[in-house]
Amino acid sequence: MDYLIKTLDEMEEQFKPFREPFNRLKTLMTYYECAILEVKTKLDVLNKEFMDNELRNPIEAIKTRIKSPASIIEKMERKGFELSMDSLEENINDVAGIRVVCSFIDDIYKVAEMLTCQDDIRVLTVKDYIKNPKKNGYRSLHLVVEIPIFLSTGKKFMKVEVQIRTIAMDFWASLEHEIHYKKSNSNADSVKKLTECADTIYETDLTMMSLRKEMIDDEE
Repeated sequence: MDYLIKTLDEMEEQFKPFREPFNRLKTLMTYYECAILEVKTKLDVLNKEFMDNELRNPIEAIKTRIKSPASIIEKMERKGFELSMDSLEENINDVAGIRVVCSFIDDIYKVAEMLTCQDDIRVLTVKDYIKNPKKNGYRSLHLVVEIPIFLSTGKKFMKVEVQIRTIAMDFWASLEHEIHYKKSNSNADSVKKLTECADTIYETDLTMMSLRKEMIDDEE
């Protein structure tokens, strides 16, 4: 028994340097979860207000996720960032992620504007992959925002990445991810086909948006 106690004490001493970073990471992940809740609540309220005013919901779905510690470390190493808690907070903007799926393209910009005009939201970056799609055809509006969370110790600003896309764009992105998950190497032909599919989906989005506008104009 004495040997066992000694061994456990040695183990505890051995892992002592890792205890504080682990506890800090655990706390930080909780803060990111709180930040997601804050942004999601804002989006839910905006969707409810929009429904009351225009009798339809611009937001079809809201999906949230927290990046896993393994994914965070992989990204930091790939980007050449120092592996520290301060570096994580400063350099990694997508630990907390929200994906907003809208019905139409103009809803994307409407939702983004309604969210970012709120006075407690700080917009850090905007990447418009709808007007400027990626090489493989990927389209989405990416925002990195800072939002305050209110803790027992005071207010703390946390970063959240918000991706806003249409149902069709989300459909393409999900299938594209599945294809690349199954096959990590992409040749020029597969990239070309993915881009063609993305372009077709985008044209469909534009047509559906135009049809909706025509129907609204006819009713007036």
